[in-house]
Amino acid sequence: MKLSVEEFRNWEHKSITLLGMSGVGKTRLANLLRKRNWFHYSGDYRIGTRYLDEPILDNIKQQAMQVPFLRELLRSDSIYIHNNITVDNLKPVASFLGMLGNPEQGGLELEEFKRRQALHHLAEVATMRDVPEFINKAHLIYGYKHFINDAGGSVCELDDPDVMKLLFQHTLILYIKASDSDEQALIQRAEHDPKPLYYREEFLTVELGNYMQEFNLPYVAMIEPRDFVRWIFPRLFRARIPRYEAIAEKYGYTITTAELAAVNSEQDFVRLLETAIQRQA
Repeated sequence: MKLSVEEFRNWEHKSITLLGMSGVGKTRLANLLRKRNWFHYSGDYRIGTRYLDEPILDNIKQQAMQVPFLRELLRSDSIYIHNNITVDNLKPVASFLGMLGNPEQGGLELEEFKRRQALHHLAEVATMRDVPEFINKAHLIYGYKHFINDAGGSVCELDDPDVMKLLFQHTLILYIKASDSDEQALIQRAEHDPKPLYYREEFLTVELGNYMQEFNLPYVAMIEPRDFVRWIFPRLFRARIPRYEAIAEKYGYTITTAELAAVNSEQDFVRLLETAIQRQA
């Protein structure tokens, strides 16, 4: 939603959607506000615990069944496997998404990789559609005054106008823009510690073709998984920037990571939001 500063100040139950790449400070801010009567809705946590819970467990069980000792225990119901996903520990989600490439190096075949990517897309759409329901739950059940939607970095990839309209209707959308130095730091971090990512299929098809051509690889199974993530992340980062900016221009407001880094209290955050609103006006 778009508001004047006065309307924002008079908004009794504030609801904010944070938009930006992973690593720009969304979860740090949400954790800070959670201590000050803000309900923290983590999109990634909701994806893992609600919409991908069964596929994640099936994947873990499939791996466990390859170990004879564990297979017999599972088949006799002597043990069970349970996800322990938390807001700060999303490794089960990442391990399910996996990486593309050589199976002997932990990679996935292209067809299976795309299947999991498609499941994540559906899960993220459903998770964002749940936001209005959780805004009500935050107030009526849990007793929080305000609501913060800590959206995943791939929300800009959904290509679902209805989702953005829904978020615009119920929340103030705030894009956290990375600086050039932030961009380099995030890219370097991805190069040293590459993590599974979500890619739009069109983007993946084009960049995978470029990668195969650049390294003269005839088969996807020859890709070194972590090397591919390191190679593609800067391209993904730059491809997302105009998508974030288009959403912010149409539906919300923009702040920088430097401005967010200076936020150390709820009062700081509210003042920063007022500044963002005034700046756009």
